[in-house]
Amino acid sequence: MGNKLVRGTHSFKAFAMVLATVLFSGLLCGIVAQDGQTMSAEEKAQIREKILEMFDHAYGSYMKYAYPADELMPLSCRGRVRGVEPNRGDIDDSLGKFSLTLIDTLDTLVLLNRLEDFEEAVKKTVKDVKLDNDVVVSVFETNIRVLGGLLGAHVMADMLKQRGERMQWYNDELLHMAKDLGYRLLPAFNTTSGLPYPRVNLRYGVVNPLSRTGTETDTCTACAGTMILEFAALSRLSGNSVFEEHARKALDVLWEKRQRGSDLMGTVINIHNGDWVRRDSGVGAGIDSYYEYLMKAYILLGDNVYLERFNTHYSAIMKYISQPPLLLNVHMHNPTVNVRSWMDSLLAFFPGLQVLRGDLKPAIETHEMLYQVTKQHKFLPEAFTTEFRVHWGQHPLRPEFAESTYFLYKATGDPYYLKVGQSIVEKLNAHARVPCGFAAVQDVRTGTHEDRMDSFFLAEMFKYLYLLFSEKSHLPFDIDDYIFTTEAHLLPVSLSTAQPPCEGNNTEPYILQEEDLFTHSCPSTQTLFPNNPSFAKTIRDGYKYLTGVGRAPHISPIRGIELPLHDTGMEPVEFLRNMGISLTSLTDMTYSSDSRAQDSQKGIYRVKLVAEVRHTPEEDEVVPHIVQLISPPFLGRTVLTAGPAKFGMDLTKQEHGVKGSIMKSVPYTACGQIENALELQGHIALALRGDCMFAVKARRLQEAGVIGIIFIDQREDSSSAETPLFQMVGDGESTEDITVPLVFLFSREGAVLSAALQEHQNVDVLLLPKERQLGKEKTEKLNIKFRLAKEGELEDHETDGTTIRLVLEGDVESEVEEEMSEVVPPTTCIQPSVADHQELCRSEQKNPESTP
Repeated sequence: MGNKLVRGTHSFKAFAMVLATVLFSGLLCGIVAQDGQTMSAEEKAQIREKILEMFDHAYGSYMKYAYPADELMPLSCRGRVRGVEPNRGDIDDSLGKFSLTLIDTLDTLVLLNRLEDFEEAVKKTVKDVKLDNDVVVSVFETNIRVLGGLLGAHVMADMLKQRGERMQWYNDELLHMAKDLGYRLLPAFNTTSGLPYPRVNLRYGVVNPLSRTGTETDTCTACAGTMILEFAALSRLSGNSVFEEHARKALDVLWEKRQRGSDLMGTVINIHNGDWVRRDSGVGAGIDSYYEYLMKAYILLGDNVYLERFNTHYSAIMKYISQPPLLLNVHMHNPTVNVRSWMDSLLAFFPGLQVLRGDLKPAIETHEMLYQVTKQHKFLPEAFTTEFRVHWGQHPLRPEFAESTYFLYKATGDPYYLKVGQSIVEKLNAHARVPCGFAAVQDVRTGTHEDRMDSFFLAEMFKYLYLLFSEKSHLPFDIDDYIFTTEAHLLPVSLSTAQPPCEGNNTEPYILQEEDLFTHSCPSTQTLFPNNPSFAKTIRDGYKYLTGVGRAPHISPIRGIELPLHDTGMEPVEFLRNMGISLTSLTDMTYSSDSRAQDSQKGIYRVKLVAEVRHTPEEDEVVPHIVQLISPPFLGRTVLTAGPAKFGMDLTKQEHGVKGSIMKSVPYTACGQIENALELQGHIALALRGDCMFAVKARRLQEAGVIGIIFIDQREDSSSAETPLFQMVGDGESTEDITVPLVFLFSREGAVLSAALQEHQNVDVLLLPKERQLGKEKTEKLNIKFRLAKEGELEDHETDGTTIRLVLEGDVESEVEEEMSEVVPPTTCIQPSVADHQELCRSEQKNPESTP
């Protein structure tokens, strides 16, 4: 298929249909994989059936054990009800007592041909789901999961009704629910800037005294910029433009606040004055779907403004953030500076977005890097370093990598991506499947499970996997007529003509300085890689052994190098020697005549670089810390293993640690204004992980006058016994202003501390490195010399002080004397303990004449 150019003056509807056809039909029909990876129709059918069985297991478990709760707890085989289960922090903001998983799964049921289940699920939704709940929820999560789920399901129900096959009773009930929910989300936009609050109470809104929210000052870029698809679809399906107008205003504000020099965006912004709170810029967590929605808003709504903004940002991303195959966060005001050396798993969506734009080469590069990481760790860790080591070990069954795999297969037709999808299916079954569903992986290094199955697993993962192995004939509708939201809900591209765009767009005229081949185009592999069906493999091969997995071991103790040593070469040789490089002549080695002739030029010598190769220790070795309960009745006997921080007071340099009484912060997450600041003064604060960065919490609590902070993990059942310790990191900005000590407890250890506080009210603790634990038995080594002497041979001065007397009897003495004459004299050391016992040990001593 040739490259289809569509300028702003052309019919958008035609472009949308062409784009969808290009994306979902595939650009290269009948490509034969160049790396020997093929898949027959029978194999694809088997995998497709396996995916359906997996979905039935996951969805069936939710309906059997959890419904009408929001989510399934697959290890406990019960539903997660907010307020009943322990608080997990911001993760729970997606739970609104509105049967989240059911609504998020509705249009998946249609795509997977579970039409009878879909009709039954819609009836349950209409009958059982209530939205008038006194619950504070995330505006972002509720929009993409619940509002998007209701809209996608309405579109599916309406389609089936029009066919006359099913849903004849349906009378837009889901659309009415979506409109009701839209009105409940609208109060979040009541800010001076137009950027929405991050949370809203479904019953009381934001400003109502009963709302228990409205004190927040910040939101993430993605949170404010990922509303336009759902809100615009709601406006155009309901006929009320108010939703689209508010979502568009938020996008206008974000666009105005971009860094004009780099065209980059920050990650967290103040919703009242528009100032950037976090200025690191990337394509992962906190900003990801903002870029996605600019591109998809153009496709869905037909407004060139969105495409112009996306292209502007995309050029900046490829200039500063993209460092193939890596995508690294930079400072938006100084984009040549990387602000961290790790990446988060949410950026795995980006290759799919690059496919939408037609930029296949970097998409293939980044996707291959991600695939190599999954081969090393089974799943994508929540965060991993530029050396592909685990930074955060969790894997909550995220679908972004499967999403990009699907898009790349549709764009290239390369069966290699079917093999990648097959590996995803196999790993889910092998490492995440449990009797009551699929469980998130708490740590990819240990394989331990977490008692959660997020709704997005059913909403997204199974859609992309099923589509990857399906042909059009396997689907109940034409997938080319729809576009995916960030939660993979299906909205029809025909909405671009359903109603004209809302008026009042205040976007300033902006002309892109440079346009490239894909500024207004669909992807075309023939244009990118003419007459080269193996282009994808050629790109991938450069990253095949990126993480070292699969590479054949190769040991080369000697590496030849050529050095231009002029004249006699003596001065450069001495210079290198002073640098610690040892050079050894290779005159005893044989070379071909050509090599000799080539190297016979004056001043060119062949040398041997001899170096010792050893494994370097992991960067930033984590020093275990402890929280030791020292007040009665604990008296130091209760010791909780804790992780340190890379900022704040260095407890390893504090001889006696930091002592204080503990008190919970209010709010517990310490992300809003500290309500019990006066009570916290002089105490060690307890704060729950989540909602905002560790550094943000630390600054708020330090301002309240605390003398230390203990952060507690919000994830259930995490413990230091099962999860490796990690160091808390800052927020990308300078953390020199944070001077209080900070430690981190996993949830099980945190539960012990919280229970102690609840029972005894006043609890004193000691924060210090584990090696300095109070009351821990310490050992000292005293090196002393000794010599063997017969009874009575000791000199007078040798009888002073403590004498260790070894009595040798019979032939033993002669044997020892004979042996001692042949070996280096040993050293005896005494290790006194708290119980005043003495233990003798022996060790070799290189210099037996040295003094102790």
